[in-house]
Amino acid sequence: MAASKAVVPGRALRTSKRTDKSSPASTQSFMERLPSEILIKILSYLDASTLCCINHINKIFYQLANSNALWRKLYIADFSKNKKCMDKSLLRMATMEVQDRPEGYYKRLYFKTVAECDMIKWTRRLGLISIHTGLPSQTEWVLRNLNVTWELTVMDKSGRKSTLEQSRSQFTETSVTLCWSGGDRLPDYQQISTLQLYGVRRLACVSPKSPVCRSLMEKLDMQTLTKNMQVIGQDRLVQLKLLQPGIIIGVWRDQCSVAFIMFTLHFHKLVERSTQGSSVCSYVEPVVQPPFCDIDPEYGLHGYQLHIVLHNTVCELMSGSFSQLFCRRTQISDGLIQLTVISSTNLSQHTSLSGDITLPWCCEALQGTVENCCIMSLTLLDEFRKPFKCVTSPVSAELERTSVCYDYDGEHYLIHYQDSDIQVKMRLVKMNEQKQFILISLVVYVSVCYVNKYFSRDY
Repeated sequence: MAASKAVVPGRALRTSKRTDKSSPASTQSFMERLPSEILIKILSYLDASTLCCINHINKIFYQLANSNALWRKLYIADFSKNKKCMDKSLLRMATMEVQDRPEGYYKRLYFKTVAECDMIKWTRRLGLISIHTGLPSQTEWVLRNLNVTWELTVMDKSGRKSTLEQSRSQFTETSVTLCWSGGDRLPDYQQISTLQLYGVRRLACVSPKSPVCRSLMEKLDMQTLTKNMQVIGQDRLVQLKLLQPGIIIGVWRDQCSVAFIMFTLHFHKLVERSTQGSSVCSYVEPVVQPPFCDIDPEYGLHGYQLHIVLHNTVCELMSGSFSQLFCRRTQISDGLIQLTVISSTNLSQHTSLSGDITLPWCCEALQGTVENCCIMSLTLLDEFRKPFKCVTSPVSAELERTSVCYDYDGEHYLIHYQDSDIQVKMRLVKMNEQKQFILISLVVYVSVCYVNKYFSRDY
């Protein structure tokens, strides 16, 4: 009996422990039971990227890791010795009471300053200009080091949004081609309401939870775009619909579902457009009035340079720079200024392409190739070697039945690009025996209205 009575208190004790485990205090970890002052002291030894990770543990650590006291200390420690990044208000900030600022203020200020310091650092690289393109020669390098990617937000007519990270990207001399393939995440082509392109920059790439800055680059209304939409090519699987210069949608043939969406972006101000806008406003390029220079009023446009690249989503087909382009006033007609880049009668100017004019594509498990399509990237520089007009867009080569050329024996093709400011006409010959395309003519037509507006002239 004594032994059995001795067991009862033990059972009662074990029951009491189980009750304690269900109490709120027992569900907290050892760290969470520490006073907030001690936790703040512990967290003060961590760097910015670690704090960004910790604030995703739970609500308590979220509040502590966003403390103004922590981020104020980090801000002063990291930037007080950097004269280029130091804000004028930093000294006042060191003596200012933390309670005077709303929650999260110093964290936002910290990463804003990080972004500004990075831009100061990489902007020097953008000052290295290529003599051939007139563009920063290290644009791709800067974009990669700033951790810039691009996102596409697709909204359907019911208001549902889908945000897609880029599936692929391809850089060339003067442009980048971006592709998104979302499968079931993309609505049917006819149900798309708007497309929004964002430049996305993660401020601290060491942490996947680091703050992200988004810069709105394009906001497109599909109802407006489809009015001028044209089909530029197709294969047995997809049809390519050109919504506007630089944007195509691949639609599965005999269906309404979208296979992929492709954007081509020119390098001109691409870093600024991808990083210096906001989530609701695009970057606005400052207006710079070009110097006035008119050597001969009858000479009209003179001293211009063109750089053109033909490529697809895999390789470059052709790249060339052409200088000393001009147009006399007497040659201006139909509101267009003609710049002859490659003359069909000058055989020495004719240029061969390094491959067929095709546009390979891939989407999840499927891939294909659209014949007689490629991407044109054009940069027209003025007489001061500044970008005057920049274009990058998918284009199609159409077979010409009536062309006659005694210098080449083969099929003739025409690539014709046109927008409100510029037209480009390229004529090519397909040499069947050599299995090669030859560019035999290239003429650029610039709108007189565009030139007059740019130079404040009256041609």
